[in-house]
Amino acid sequence: MPDRAVLLLNLGSPESTKVGDVRNYLREFLSDPRVIDINPVARFLILNLFILPFRPKRSAEAYSRIWTAKGSPLITSSQAQRTLVQDQISIPVALAMRYGRPSIPEAVGRLAGDGIESLFVIPLYPHYAMSSYETVVVRVEEVIEENGAAIATEILQPFYADTDYIEALATSVEPHLEEDDDRILFSFHGLPERHLHKTDPSHAHCLRSKDCCQRPNPAQATCYRHQCLKTVELLAARLAIPEDRYSISFQSRLGRRPWLKPYTDRELERFAHGGLEKIKVVCPAFVSDCLETLEEIAMRGNEIFTEAGGKTLNLIPCLNTHPKWIRFLVDKIRAWTDGSA
Repeated sequence: MPDRAVLLLNLGSPESTKVGDVRNYLREFLSDPRVIDINPVARFLILNLFILPFRPKRSAEAYSRIWTAKGSPLITSSQAQRTLVQDQISIPVALAMRYGRPSIPEAVGRLAGDGIESLFVIPLYPHYAMSSYETVVVRVEEVIEENGAAIATEILQPFYADTDYIEALATSVEPHLEEDDDRILFSFHGLPERHLHKTDPSHAHCLRSKDCCQRPNPAQATCYRHQCLKTVELLAARLAIPEDRYSISFQSRLGRRPWLKPYTDRELERFAHGGLEKIKVVCPAFVSDCLETLEEIAMRGNEIFTEAGGKTLNLIPCLNTHPKWIRFLVDKIRAWTDGSA
C-alpha cells in the first residue's frame, strides 16, 4: 500500500438548492475568520442578523439556475478532475472541499486510516488569498493535527505565473476568441481591500500607490491583486491580445467596505454605455465553472450588459477538464513523487 497521496482542494458547494442546505453552507463559509475577517462578535451578529435570515433564499434561487442533474457544477467538475488525474497517477488522489462535502476532515481521516505518511496538497486556486488559498492550507494542517496523524505535507504554491498553467489557460481560451470581439474582460473574484493590507508582510506596500503591483516587492508573494494582474499580463501576451482590447475587473463583492476595483458589474455597464456590443469574459481565478461564473457572469452579467445597451456577452468556460489542465496537475504530482518539485 502506498504511503504517499495527493489531496485536491476547492471551495465547496451546498448539498442541494434547498434553502436549508444553502443556509448551512453559507453559515460554514461565512463563519470562517479568513473570509469575514472582523471581530468575532461583530461577525456573529452580522451573519445571524443580516445575512442568514435573507441571503440563503436568494442564493438558493441562484444555485437553482445552474444546478444540473448530477448536482453542483463545481463539485462534479472537481470530481471529474480528480478521476482524470487518478487515471494517470499510481498513488491515491483524494478530493475535498473547504466548506461542505466531501469535507477536509473526511478526506484526511480516510488518508490517515490508509496509513498515508506524506501528502501533496494542491489548492485549486492559482492566486494567493487568505480567503481561498490560505484557509484551505491552514484547515488541512489543523485537521491533520486534530487527528493526531503523522502526515507530512508539501503544498503546491500559487501557480498564477507558471508557464504550463498559462499555456493551459491560453489553449482553453484561444478557440473562443473572434476578430469582432470588442473587448475581452478578465474578471477575478473580488477581495476586500483590507485583505491585501493584512497579507502584506511589510504593511507598507500593497495599495499604497497606483503602481504598487508593477514595482517588485516581497509583498507580491502574497498579493492577490498583483498575481491576478500578472496572470493577465502573461495570458494576453501569449494570446497576442492588444492592451486596448482587454480589461481587468473584480466581481462578487459583499458588504459596503471597499473591495478591489474596478467592479465587474459596473464595468459591464460602462462598456455598454460606451458603445461596445460584443464582449467575452474570462474568469482565471476559477479552475472550475461555478456559481460565480455560470450565474453571476453568464446570466446576471449578460443581463446587466444587454440591459445597458450591449448586444452579446459570452462567458469563456473555465479550465474544468481541459486536457492541458489535467496534464498540468499530473506533471506537478509526478515532479513531487520524483523529488524534482
